[in-house]
Amino acid sequence: METFVDIFAQHWTVWLTTLVLIVAAVIDGVQLKVPNWITFPMILTGWAYSAYAFGWEGFGWSMVGAVVGLGLLLPAYAIGGMGAGDVKLLAGVGSWMYVMLDATQPETNTAMAMLYSFAVSAVIGALLAVAMVVLRKSWSKHYNQFWLILNEIGAVKSPTQLSEIAAERKSSMLLLPYGIPIAIGTIAYFAWTGMLI
Repeated sequence: METFVDIFAQHWTVWLTTLVLIVAAVIDGVQLKVPNWITFPMILTGWAYSAYAFGWEGFGWSMVGAVVGLGLLLPAYAIGGMGAGDVKLLAGVGSWMYVMLDATQPETNTAMAMLYSFAVSAVIGALLAVAMVVLRKSWSKHYNQFWLILNEIGAVKSPTQLSEIAAERKSSMLLLPYGIPIAIGTIAYFAWTGMLI
């Protein structure tokens, strides 16, 4: 029978990523920012360890994971709907995904795992956003802002201009620290796929 120490030793990369995600979520919840001292080391150590453990193939797949993580949130960041720290946090998860999968599910594709992890995070984010609006009893205001933003995205073609509009509106918006949904969604994905045990 495996002990917790045995499980941790086999899945230490998943547990390390989980711990970093929890710390990032707590900081984001308090400061509305995921700091670079968390995201950059997460990305760089993911690349370095993947290269150390699996050579060029590991480094390449680690880069793919980071690029997919970056690419999934970059459009929202470009138009002012997401903080840079959140984007880098998901890229950090991607940089570790290949080695985490190798330890738990070697047959799973890194890019697909990132897409699934992101999808769970997006659902969690949507649920948290709705809960925040309902608890603050500001449904009408945010419903109207939602449709205004969608119309702006359709009408204004310049990401720079959309970002400037979003910056002007930021003080009137209910901000969701997206590091929290990223952490909950990614850890839920780890649990659902059996990566934590």
